[in-house]
Amino acid sequence: MKQRTKKPPSSDALLAVLQRMTFDYFLQEANPANGLVADRSRRNSPASIAAVGLGLTAYPVGVARGFISREQACARTLATLRFFWNCKQGPEPDATGYKGFYYHFLDMHTGRRVWRCELSTIDTALLMAGVLTVGGYFCEDCEDEEEIRTLSEALYRRVEWDWARNGGATVTHGWSSENGFIGYRWGGYDEAIILYVLGLGSPTHALSPESYTAWLSTYQWKKIYGREFLYAGPLFIHQLSHVWLDFRGIKDAFMQDHGSDYFENSRQATYVQREYAIRNPLDFAGYHESSWGITASDGPGDQTRIIGGVERKFFGYLARGVPYGPDDGTLSPWATAASLPFAPEIVLPALCHFHDIDLNLDNPYGFKASFNPTLATAGGNPAGWVAPDHLGLNQGPIVLMIENYRSDFLWGLTRACPHIQRGLRKAGFRGAWL
Repeated sequence: MKQRTKKPPSSDALLAVLQRMTFDYFLQEANPANGLVADRSRRNSPASIAAVGLGLTAYPVGVARGFISREQACARTLATLRFFWNCKQGPEPDATGYKGFYYHFLDMHTGRRVWRCELSTIDTALLMAGVLTVGGYFCEDCEDEEEIRTLSEALYRRVEWDWARNGGATVTHGWSSENGFIGYRWGGYDEAIILYVLGLGSPTHALSPESYTAWLSTYQWKKIYGREFLYAGPLFIHQLSHVWLDFRGIKDAFMQDHGSDYFENSRQATYVQREYAIRNPLDFAGYHESSWGITASDGPGDQTRIIGGVERKFFGYLARGVPYGPDDGTLSPWATAASLPFAPEIVLPALCHFHDIDLNLDNPYGFKASFNPTLATAGGNPAGWVAPDHLGLNQGPIVLMIENYRSDFLWGLTRACPHIQRGLRKAGFRGAWL
């Protein structure tokens, strides 16, 4: 491991700097004219509507932390909501959205669909989570903030969640003008809790409680390394809905039956990730108790190499998971950081380790998105291969989950949202703050 050349920062100082640097992605990689946020920091990247939802959610945090003025945040928010309200909605292949949903990737300047991508149900849900967050935050009695509240409500009410079921119980992954509905549905424990809660809470086009019950029926409860939890391999699944939903102490029927809640479940999943790195069954370099975090991420690219006499297969972007794989030695600091509220006692040492191996050296947006120390060369950086891009979908959870750890500010905003309250209750959640 590289030796420290200076005194390490305190945990508080490290989190403050990391949160600020990561937030800058949403200032520098956005089009202020329409609020669209780039999917990646790569030149000519299209916008990702999920990144927009995370950016909207980050603006109030930026105001609270002094990263941006309220006036600046209001202007960016208003430009974003006006764009999504006024953009082309329809079945045409060059539209921006349809039935209140939006295409996954949009041109940063025109806002039109790119790459023949899908009308995405989950990414629209992440966008709407941000839309509702700013609708709750901008509450001052002035013309601009009143317009934000009006547009927030109108955008959410326009989404036809029930249409996205395509006649089935669960929600489909999406739709395209060329092929209609995608054959896959949201089943098995995944990041779609936020989708179902927002769909159930709709006052205009709501999902039925039976839809949520059908989704719960696909869950898998497992015991791994002595820990029992609702299983999902990639770490992001245990984090993404938690950006907005405070699951501490509230339980649906499934969690009631298992004597847990989704917050505690994510804590168990976080510990399983660390234990996997300690055991390191595939003997990758750089895995240990303070170096873990396996999730959906970029990787070194599809290739096979002989390293230390062992044939290793590496991959590009892939949903990596623990403990059943796939795993090619790629770790993602952003995923570790996003587990901060669940298990700070093991996350903070890992973040200090990532700082020690210079994963943010000469980098304007905080930690690099992913790295692979198995590909380190003799005398080189111990991080080995390092991802060249930052992704908005990675940057947002760092900013927001650091805030959920440091204060109750963001969760306080979303707990007060009547649509989120309604959705949770219709899903059968009870207890604690609800």
